[in-house]
Amino acid sequence: MDNFFIVPMNPVSFQNDLDLSKNEKILGGSGTDMFRDIFQSMISDAAAADTEYEKQKYLLATGQIEDAHSVTIAGSYAQLTVDMLVSLRNKAMESYNELMRMNI
Repeated sequence: MDNFFIVPMNPVSFQNDLDLSKNEKILGGSGTDMFRDIFQSMISDAAAADTEYEKQKYLLATGQIEDAHSVTIAGSYAQLTVDMLVSLRNKAMESYNELMRMNI
């Protein structure tokens, strides 16, 4: 049973070395790299899902696919990855706005 129709989403992996020194936390050392890596990972996942959906639609249109439900599954997966990316962006923007409103 190596051939599944539903490809599971890849979990977001965080770095295991979160013991940053105080200076790295203040200056944004590897924390910004981790934040950037998460966004890049989500963007690449969304692009890959969209590419797979376009491929499935092409195969359906040309009659090369036997199971039409895989097109719907690929479309749902692509929509979920985009929704997750938008949700992540919205949370990042909310956090940024909250930091900007703080009185120092």
